[in-house]
Amino acid sequence: MDQLALVVTRIRSLNPWVRELVLRAADGATLPGFTAGAHIRVQVEAAGASDWRDYSLIDTKDGEDGSPSSYRIAVRRDDTGRGGSRYMHEQVQEGDVVQVQTPKNDFPLHDHAGAAVLLAGGIGVTPLVSMAARLRAQARPLRMHYAVRDTESLAYQDELSALLGDDLQMHVDQHAGGPLDVAAILSRCAAHEQVYVCGPKPMLDAVLARAAQLGWPPERVHFELFAPPVVQQGDQVFEVELAQSGQRFEVPTDRSILDVLIDAGCDPMFDCKRGECGVCALPVIEGEVDHRDYVLTASERAAGNVMQICVSRAKGRRLVLDL
Repeated sequence: MDQLALVVTRIRSLNPWVRELVLRAADGATLPGFTAGAHIRVQVEAAGASDWRDYSLIDTKDGEDGSPSSYRIAVRRDDTGRGGSRYMHEQVQEGDVVQVQTPKNDFPLHDHAGAAVLLAGGIGVTPLVSMAARLRAQARPLRMHYAVRDTESLAYQDELSALLGDDLQMHVDQHAGGPLDVAAILSRCAAHEQVYVCGPKPMLDAVLARAAQLGWPPERVHFELFAPPVVQQGDQVFEVELAQSGQRFEVPTDRSILDVLIDAGCDPMFDCKRGECGVCALPVIEGEVDHRDYVLTASERAAGNVMQICVSRAKGRRLVLDL
């Protein structure tokens, strides 16, 4: 992946928790192009070490920029997270130079006959802003549902309202008395319509569960999860053994197998760290897996002979992996 050194030329607060940054080349050169749904990877300092965080590119013009003069991203602060968002909020200032990997798109728009139904939850609105702009530029039908917990959490509402008009439906949990009813939205979708969802895990899980109930083929739902894995009730410490080397590692409740292996100097393949891409899959030789990914099929999970080490864990006290 090519790397760029970009200058932070503008910072503004979109709400009390979200900070928008505009990045440009120091010499004003044109930046590598991107398509709607793409993201860049920004180098941050977290837990005393350099790491990378993915941020969606926001484009309200036509959602498809082949020769951009700048990149626009938004970062939601999470004080309970791994530290990357705090770094982006507390340390990065206008005039600073940040290291950025060139755009990549794991969440593209697809060609299909029916309307695109966009479901955004919180900061997950960012890639869908570009999608909405691109769909409008192509004169393709769309509907967008944008859900937040309270009015203070809104971002890009004015831009989306100007772009979409009546095709934008806002949902504020605080006023509606509960979360967005994604089951009802999917039930109203016509046969050729496809859904694009980006938001917190409960929203994504609800969409995927309802789509399965309706008998939808997997290709009708496109998604990106906008949150890192979290500790779940009942999570426990377990041991991982690497069969090829005999090395053994303890995996604490607040760390993934992948992160433990990286810290130990191993070199496992990985990309998203959210259980979406499938790159970090490893064969399981021994032990029962607690699958938490969005890649494996039900039959693959039942077989239990492969796992995504960025999010999935052991149900017991020990796993042996073929690495």
